[in-house]
Amino acid sequence: MDSSLTNLDSPEAQAILGKLLLESGGDHSQYGRGEPTEKEFLSGGVPCTKFVPLPGFCVKLKTSRNEKVFMNICQSENVPPAKDLTDDELLEILKGDDLTKFRVPMSIGEPHAEIDKAGVGCTVYDVVVHPAFLQKIQSSELFRTFFLTITSEGIEEKFKTELKRDWIILKNRKCVGYLQEQIVRLKSKPLIVDMDEGLKPFCLFRAPEPKFSIVQEPAEGYPEYLVAEIHLPLVKTAQTLTLDVGEDRILLETRSNVYHLDIYLPYNIVQEDAGAQFDRCTKILTLTMPVQPNR
Repeated sequence: MDSSLTNLDSPEAQAILGKLLLESGGDHSQYGRGEPTEKEFLSGGVPCTKFVPLPGFCVKLKTSRNEKVFMNICQSENVPPAKDLTDDELLEILKGDDLTKFRVPMSIGEPHAEIDKAGVGCTVYDVVVHPAFLQKIQSSELFRTFFLTITSEGIEEKFKTELKRDWIILKNRKCVGYLQEQIVRLKSKPLIVDMDEGLKPFCLFRAPEPKFSIVQEPAEGYPEYLVAEIHLPLVKTAQTLTLDVGEDRILLETRSNVYHLDIYLPYNIVQEDAGAQFDRCTKILTLTMPVQPNR
């Protein structure tokens, strides 16, 4: 085993963890374990229920402005279990190129204000995972560091904040404040279906469609290329995007469910030669797609 990877503070390990968390970050629909209060309906008539998850353990950390933050790591059997891996198997995935082999289903709830034991106000996030995975991260330092890294990244992306990575696990508290009531769809269906049924991402709401434009080159006659410009002002980095360019279709999602784009193209394209580039200054994703010859 590579000793540089067993030291999770090393640059090599942090680089690999950072690469994986961008692929593995959980979705943000709400799941939990508890007695439902009553059957309700989301917009569009989707049935749902409300409940409160069970506590697990609590983590203290700070924002980049030294503001105190807590993460209540909760548990629920309504969250799909993560694939059961050993530490060595996780290390192999971290070192490999196919980072989609391991995803952690989780729910990151909305922040709520609480008072810590010193009587000072603080921000608390409830994060829900399956009980089996909770046991895994409690017993394995590697899985715990991996999980807290991707969870911190998910909170940063969803709530536009910056968190320091020097967290402290509280020994005598399972949660700070009161665990918040969650909302769950009674029939949850992923927007994108993975081959592995146990690792499906779940989505509660369809994200808004971003502004986009598509032009052809040359402008007259049958095109050689289609060029799409997709405006993503709320996206910080291309690594948070999931892009699928089909023969006549563009499907784009963001890991934090900020945007969703699913459109069909007027011409069939050469998929393997299509290219994408995200400008972090203008927040525009540009797709250059060669068009299949006119026959």
